[in-house]
Amino acid sequence: MIEFQNVSAGYGGRRVVEGVSFTVPRGAVASLIGPNGQGKTTLLRTAGGLLAPQAGRVLLNGKPVGDYRSRELARLAATLPQIRETPAITVERLAAHGRYPHLGFGRELAGEDRVLVERALEEAGVRDLRDRDLASLSGGERQRAYIAMALAQDSQVLLLDEPTTYLDVGQRYEVLELVRRLNARGKTVLMVLHDLSLAFGYSDYVALVDRGGLRAFGSAEEVFRSGAAEAAFGVRSARLPVGGKERYLFFN
Repeated sequence: MIEFQNVSAGYGGRRVVEGVSFTVPRGAVASLIGPNGQGKTTLLRTAGGLLAPQAGRVLLNGKPVGDYRSRELARLAATLPQIRETPAITVERLAAHGRYPHLGFGRELAGEDRVLVERALEEAGVRDLRDRDLASLSGGERQRAYIAMALAQDSQVLLLDEPTTYLDVGQRYEVLELVRRLNARGKTVLMVLHDLSLAFGYSDYVALVDRGGLRAFGSAEEVFRSGAAEAAFGVRSARLPVGGKERYLFFN
C-alpha cells in the first residue's frame, strides 16, 4: 500500500534521509520513530506528496505519488501535518474542508458529506466545539479539530505527523485507540510518534530512522527485540504485562 523505494529526500538540496526502502502493507498501522531531526517528518511529507523525493520514489497503491493529480491523491490519502496555520474558521467548517476533494465545482456538501463530517466531529471528540473558532481553542482542542478534518476526508490512507501533540496523557491514548478503530475499518496508517511506548504499543510495524537512513524495519516486536531503538535513543527497555496487555517501556 505504501512503498518507499530507495528514497532520498531533504530540503534545498540538503539530504536528510538517503536510500530508504520499506513497505507498509495494506490495512496496517506503522510508526516512524527516531531521534529529532533524523527525517521522520521528511519521509511522511514525501509519502503525502508534499515533498518531492530527491531520488527514488514512493508508491501508493502501486502508483508513484508524483503521478497522482492533487484531488486524486487527496481522495486516497489524508495528511495531518504537525505544523500548520490557524485559519479564522469554526471547528465544523474546518472538518468540512476534509470533504473538498470529493466535491464538485460548487463545493456544496451533500447528505453523505454531512454525515461523514458529523461522524468525524464525534470520533475526534470535538462535536461540542463545532461552533467555536479555532483561535479560541487550546492546543489539544485544536489538534483534535484537525484530526476531525483528516477523518472527514475518509481516505484509504492516513498520514499523521505527531497526532498526539498537545494532548494530555488520557487524550493520547484516546487518539491512538481511535487510530486502531479506523484501522479495523480498513484504513492504512503511517504516523510519526516521539513516544516510543505508544509507537510500539499501537503499531503493527515500526520504522526506525537515524543518522540519515533507515536503521530498522519490521513488526513492532521484531524491532523491539532487535535493540535498535535502545541504541538510537541511548535508553533501556522492558516489556511488562499491564491490565492484560503487553506494554513497552523505555527508560534511562
